[in-house]
Amino acid sequence: MRSSTLLIIFAVAFFIAIQGNAQRLPGLDKSPMDMAYFPPNFAHDRQVDDAIIRVTYSRPQKKGRAIFGKMVKYGKVWRTGANESTEIKFYQDIMLDGKSVKAGTYSLFTIPGEKSWEIILNTELDYWGAYSYKEEKDVLRVTAPASTSTEEVEAFTISFEEGDGQSGQMILAWDKTVVKVPLKY
Repeated sequence: MRSSTLLIIFAVAFFIAIQGNAQRLPGLDKSPMDMAYFPPNFAHDRQVDDAIIRVTYSRPQKKGRAIFGKMVKYGKVWRTGANESTEIKFYQDIMLDGKSVKAGTYSLFTIPGEKSWEIILNTELDYWGAYSYKEEKDVLRVTAPASTSTEEVEAFTISFEEGDGQSGQMILAWDKTVVKVPLKY
C-alpha cells in the first residue's frame, strides 16, 4: 500500500511539473508579424518565384488611440510598423516613384507628415524599431502623398495594388491615413 501511495504522489508531482513548464511559453505578440507580396495575388494563382516584392512587418493595433501626430510623431523616422524594423525584399530591379531600386533586401522606414510621407529604403537590417536608424545607410528616399480615408483601419496594413501589367502601388494604411507609393517593374 505504501509503495502505491508513493507512486501516485510521484505521478501527480510529475503531472504538475509538466503543466508548470507548459505555462512558461510566451504569449501571443500584441503586434503580429505579417507579409505582403507584389503582385498581390501571386499566392493564389502563381508560384513564389513569381513574386516581385515581399514586405515583412508587424501590425500594431489602433485600440482607440490617436495615431499619427500623437503616438507616431510627424517629422520623425518611424519603423513603419511595430517591433523589429520592417523589411522589404525586391526580387528584381524596380522603379519606386520613378527612382531605381536594385534587387535586394532593405529596411523600410517612413517619416510621416500630415500631407505627405517620406519613404526610406536603408541597408541596415535585423534590428529593433528605428532606434539604431542611420541616415547615411539610406539608398533611396521618395515622397508620397498622404490622404484621409473615410474608413478607419484598426491594424496597420501594408498591401499592394496591381496596375497595368508593369506597374502598381504599395499602400500603407492605418487609422484614417492612406499613403500610396507608385512602382514599376
